Amino acid sequence: MFTGLIREVATVKGFSGSELSIKSKHKAKLGDSIAINGACLSVVKVLNDGFSVELSPESQKLLAIENYKNEVHIEPAMMMGDRFEGHIVQGHIDAIGTIKDIKNNGNSFDVFISIDKKFIPYIVPKGSITIDGVSLTVNDVAADSFRLTIIPITMRETLFKRYKKGSKVNVETDMFARYVSHIISHQSKASSEKNTLTWDAVDSISARY
Repeated sequence: MFTGLIREVATVKGFSGSELSIKSKHKAKLGDSIAINGACLSVVKVLNDGFSVELSPESQKLLAIENYKNEVHIEPAMMMGDRFEGHIVQGHIDAIGTIKDIKNNGNSFDVFISIDKKFIPYIVPKGSITIDGVSLTVNDVAADSFRLTIIPITMRETLFKRYKKGSKVNVETDMFARYVSHIISHQSKASSEKNTLTWDAVDSISARY
């Protein structure tokens, strides 16, 4: 599990086949789980100045792989007893989004990201979302896109400063939105009442949490 708070912007040493080598200050151990641009990957080699992780063909197909060069966001998995900050992030990328526009508001930046419509139900206004591993709050949601507001320090200290119109990004939607949607869908199918939510169903969902 992760929090969506970037611990380091690390340097890509090389990406050959399925192995991605990272130069970092973080001292990884063999087998560690580390989120690289938001995707949970396992350390397969420990280097003098960093570590290597393996990206399967499936991972490479599902990720915005063009961002795995030059620099990347890294966040080691949480340890038991760590202070919980950010929000609950699994490191499982749902989709690749495309930046439609970035507007400089003077003291903040509005970032508009388009995404496949089927993921919109999992994106909640004022809810949480993770973009390339960065925990953010959703401001507005449209039919096939959403808007984020990035404060100057986040823009300055993350790879957002390099993104532009057309840039691809890894998107992980809110875990709880996915779970609730799945429960509602499952119960609707079981009762043959699609898109119907009863108070009994709400009570059942609440009891599970």
